[in-house]
Amino acid sequence: MTQLNNITGQIKRPDGETIAYCASPGNTPGVIFCGGFASDMSGTKANALDIECRKTGRAFVRFDYRGHGASSGEFVDGTIGAWVEDAIAVFDSVTDGPQLVVGSSMGGWIMVLLALARPSRIKGLIGLAAAPDFTEELLWGRYDEVKRNAIQSQGFVIEPSDYGDSPYIVTKQLIEEGRNHLVLQKYISLNCPVRLIHGMQDQDVPFEYSIRLAERLQSTDVNVTLVKDGNHRLSDPSDIQRMTKTLNTLCQEVS
Repeated sequence: MTQLNNITGQIKRPDGETIAYCASPGNTPGVIFCGGFASDMSGTKANALDIECRKTGRAFVRFDYRGHGASSGEFVDGTIGAWVEDAIAVFDSVTDGPQLVVGSSMGGWIMVLLALARPSRIKGLIGLAAAPDFTEELLWGRYDEVKRNAIQSQGFVIEPSDYGDSPYIVTKQLIEEGRNHLVLQKYISLNCPVRLIHGMQDQDVPFEYSIRLAERLQSTDVNVTLVKDGNHRLSDPSDIQRMTKTLNTLCQEVS
C-alpha cells in the first residue's frame, strides 16, 4: 500500500544504522505505531491510523525498525533489544508530550518494553494480536529437534511466510537475545490503560496471549476484545473500524 506521506526523517543510531520514520503534527496525546516482525510502516493498519489521526488532528508517528522497510541494516542482524532501542530512539527524538502506543503482533511486545522504558509519557497502550515473548514460546517453543539442532549448528533456520513471497530467517541470536526481554513470566509494572484486541482465528499468535498479557499487567484498567472470526492480520474493514474506534475512545479517556 502506498504511504500517505514521504519519509520525513531518519535517526542515526550510535552503531551507524539509520531508522526511517514518518510523522504528522497534531494534538496530544499523540500516537506512535510499532509494527510487527518483518513488516514495515506502509502497511494497512499504519496507514489507517495515519488517516484517522489526520482526521482528528492528532499527532502520529510510524517508523521502521532496523532491517525493516526504509531503515538501514539487515533483517537477519536484528534482535528484540535492538528493535526496542529503535522504538525508544524514535519516541525520544520525534514525539513530544503524552503518547499512546499502538503495537501490532511483535509490536505489542515492543510497546510493552517501550512503556516500561518511558512510563511517565506513555498514557495508554493498544495491542493488536500482541505477541509478547514470541521468540521463546512461538518460535523456539514450537521447534522440533531438527530445527533446534539447525539453529545451534548453523545459527539460523529459514521459515516460510504467510504474509509475503519471501521466507524469513530466524537466527540463534534472535532467540537467545530475546530471552533478555521476556515479559510474561512476571508482573509488568505498568499502570496506564491498556486495550488488547485479538482474533480468535489467529493461527500465528493464539488469542490466549492477550489474556495472559492482561493478567500480567499491574494496571487494573485493562480490556481484552476477542474477535470471533478475526485472524492475525486484523486488517479487514471491520477490524480497522474497531481499531480506530478503540483509539479515539482511549484518547478521550486519557485527555
